[in-house]
Amino acid sequence: MISVRQLLDHKGRQVFAIAPGAAVLDAIRLMAERHVGALLVMEGETLRGIVSERDYARKVILMGRSSADTPVRDIMTAAVITVEPETPVEKCMQIMTERRVRHLPVIEGGHVAGMISIGDLVKAVIAEQQQHIEQLESYIHS
Repeated sequence: MISVRQLLDHKGRQVFAIAPGAAVLDAIRLMAERHVGALLVMEGETLRGIVSERDYARKVILMGRSSADTPVRDIMTAAVITVEPETPVEKCMQIMTERRVRHLPVIEGGHVAGMISIGDLVKAVIAEQQQHIEQLESYIHS
């Protein structure tokens, strides 16, 4: 069973963040530049929330707000669901499915240690299954 730590060791621990007072337009630009679907909302080293493309669509576009005039704090999700590095990938998938989220910040020692997405989890599960298939084929042929 793969842990979040192993996944981060393979994928990297880089996170992209924005300040709560930044304009939503700046957040959307940063997401586009970095090819990510969500940003952590940080004040210094403190996690304040998470903002996603879904937040933008539902809380800016559908509400007729201005991306340039709306601060990130007005649309972010403040009650962030997080995981620890030792959390198994399968548990993360369960959390994402039940809570209908696509990104989970990873917290270690009270600090952000990375972020994983549903895509990261799917890749990890597929890789693990492929490894099992190869082991079984090797066993059958020996």
